[in-house]
Amino acid sequence: MRHDPRAIVLLLVVPSLLIGLVAWIFSDTVVFAAIGPGMIALFPFIVMFLVTSITTLRERRTGTLERLLSMPLGTDDLILGHTLAVAQSAVAVASTVWVCRLEISGSTWLLLAVAVADAVLGTTLGLLASAFARTEFQVVQFIPALVFSHILLGGIFLPRAQLPDVLRAISDGLPLSHAIDTL
Repeated sequence: MRHDPRAIVLLLVVPSLLIGLVAWIFSDTVVFAAIGPGMIALFPFIVMFLVTSITTLRERRTGTLERLLSMPLGTDDLILGHTLAVAQSAVAVASTVWVCRLEISGSTWLLLAVAVADAVLGTTLGLLASAFARTEFQVVQFIPALVFSHILLGGIFLPRAQLPDVLRAISDGLPLSHAIDTL
């Protein structure tokens, strides 16, 4: 990643641009005030899932992962290297609060902490998907199960309290649902 500055810029900027697009779409309504916090949870989660799952799978398939792990580099260093969660979340929170003018009732630092946790969740689920997949196409097949379920049942489109009992129970088991509630 360090040798690909374009990827780093995209990782840092794309979630903020997507949140800005949602804010612009709903600029004349109160909708963004309701779904904006959920977007802060959602977009870093999705981006980190995609990047982590595909790059880890590619590193494992090309043997890069084994070479890295045989060096005096710890597993924590490898995971930290893949996690741009703090920077990505800080840019997303800052742009949402100050550029898109999302009003929040709590602390901006708490908002950042939950956004970072969501990005780390995306990274963790990306590592899980890459452990089971053999090709990039198989990683993409995990998106409906691991990402779309969080999007649909997380409480962005419909409050979780209004979901049918079975779907609410599933939603209770999804970590992103609780993050969206918190935000």
